[in-house]
Order: sequence, then C-alpha cells, then structure tokens
Amino acid sequence: MSTLNKIARIMVSERRGILAADESIGTMSSRLEGVGVKATEENRRVYRELIVTTPKLAESVSGIILADETFHQKLSNGQTFPAFLAELGILAGIKVDTGAKPLAGAPGENVTEGLDGLRDRVRNYAALGATFAKWRATITIGDGLPSDRAVRANVHALARYAGLCQEGGIVPIVEPEVLMDGSHSLARCKQVTTSVLRSLFDELNLMQVQLDGMVLKPNMVVAGKKCPQQPSVEEVAEATVDALRATVPTFVPGIAFLSGGQSPEKATEHLAAMQQLDPLPWELTYSFGRALVGPALETWRGDNGKREAAQKALSDRAVANAAAR
Repeated sequence: MSTLNKIARIMVSERRGILAADESIGTMSSRLEGVGVKATEENRRVYRELIVTTPKLAESVSGIILADETFHQKLSNGQTFPAFLAELGILAGIKVDTGAKPLAGAPGENVTEGLDGLRDRVRNYAALGATFAKWRATITIGDGLPSDRAVRANVHALARYAGLCQEGGIVPIVEPEVLMDGSHSLARCKQVTTSVLRSLFDELNLMQVQLDGMVLKPNMVVAGKKCPQQPSVEEVAEATVDALRATVPTFVPGIAFLSGGQSPEKATEHLAAMQQLDPLPWELTYSFGRALVGPALETWRGDNGKREAAQKALSDRAVANAAAR
C-alpha cells in the first residue's frame, strides 16, 4: 500500500469525515460580519481555534482543510494549527487554489486558478505538516451551460493540480462542484454531474494521477434551489449514486461529498440515504463546511461566554454525520 493510498483511506475511514474550514479571508470576513463580529485577522484565528479545539472532534473528523492564513497562524498555546491537529490524530489539509475567475470567451462561467508556483507551494505545505490538499472547481448549470470549454478548462486544472500534489507527497481532494444555483431539475443536474465526472476521470487518467491516492469531493445530485419540484431524499440518493456508478473507478478509496448550500439537516439526510443503497465500492463520507460549522458560528457570534455551546453545536453536527455513515 502506497503512502498516498494509506492517507486517502484514513481520510474516509471509521465513519469519520472531513471538515472544510478553508474559507478565503474575504468569505470568512463576510460570515463573521454576518453574525456581528468584526472581521479582523485575530477574530478569524479565534473562531478557527474554537473549531479545532472542540472536544472529541477526532472521533467524527479525520481531517480539517485549512486556509493559508490559518495554516500559518498559532493557537493560544503557541502551537501551529497543523501541529495541534497532528497531536489530536486529525490530518491537516490546505486549500491551494486561488479562486474562480471569469473564463475568457465563456460569459457566465469561471475557471479556477492557482497552478502557477503550485509545485513549490505544495512542497512548502508538506514540510509544514500538510498531508492533503484541496482544489475546488465550479460548474454552472444554465441556459446553454455548462459549455464544453468551461468543463474542459476546469477538469484539466483539477488533473494538473492532483498530479502536482501527488508528486509532492500529499493527497489531493479533487472537487468538481456542479452548483445548485438556478431552477434546473434533478434530471438535468444528474446529466451534467455525470458528464463532468466522466470528463474529469478522462483527464486524471491522461495526467496519470494515482486514483487510489486521491479523494473525490463531488456535489450531491440535487435540483436547483429555484426548481419548483424538489426531489425526495431517496430520489437524491439514487440519482447521486447512479452518477457515481457510471463514472467513478473502483480504485478511488472514497467520496467525500460537499454540502453545496444545502441545509445541515438535509445534507445529512441525503448522506444517510445513500448508505442504505446496494453496497458500493467506495467509502461515502462528508466534507462539509457550512453544514458543519454554520450552527457553531450562529451560536458563538463573538461571545466567548458561548464558546462551549458553539462547540457543542459543531460536535452535534459532526456526530450526526458520522452516524449517517
């Protein structure tokens, strides 16, 4: 068993999931301001410390994805975040993309950037304790969208990123997110998701990415937020698993779903329903951000007197998702 395969299997094993705490400075600042907390570097650090010091978190969370700012910060005890997580038995991950930018010649569509200098950045992150990384690509469903150009550009970048991560000795989380914005149906989301995943694995194979040394982080197949006909939990589970069976090689150790704007409860229900289907060749787990930490942020609101209650809110969501597996 290769080191990459061993780490990937740890990431999706023992009913645990991956916590995404990798919001950019801008996104995290907006979320803090949304609950009445001043968006300072120190407040972002304090909030991330609240998350990682949640009691018994390692029982439900195998790894935490950090943003660059957090990765280099220290907790109140003087430890870096990766060092502290290592002592807990939680893997430290790092977001390495630099965000989605408008794709030339493709109005309304984006391509994720960040490949320039990535080899050196991966090497540096690994030396500082990172064992895995994440890169998120976004695909929009709309009138005539997604275009072949946007899909090709994004899966190509994902494959190049994955190869550079593995070259540097860390496991890539490969995240092609078909956005749930819009009024598209469940069937349309399934069609697009299947097409995107098929293109992705074609590109990963072309780049000779080690499939048993990566984790896939896809969207669940859901109807658009504005679709008048919202599917049942069972319909989402079946459509999602159908798309995966048609596209994902059995070599991939695990699939860690993003929540994609679903409510915390609904995302957990969908994850639980998938576990009830016929046995699958991969571990199915979660890699949630807002669906895990949203309730904690709403509880905390910058009041350290509510720190314990906020950590309980996070713990409750993590335990619920572990139980759903």
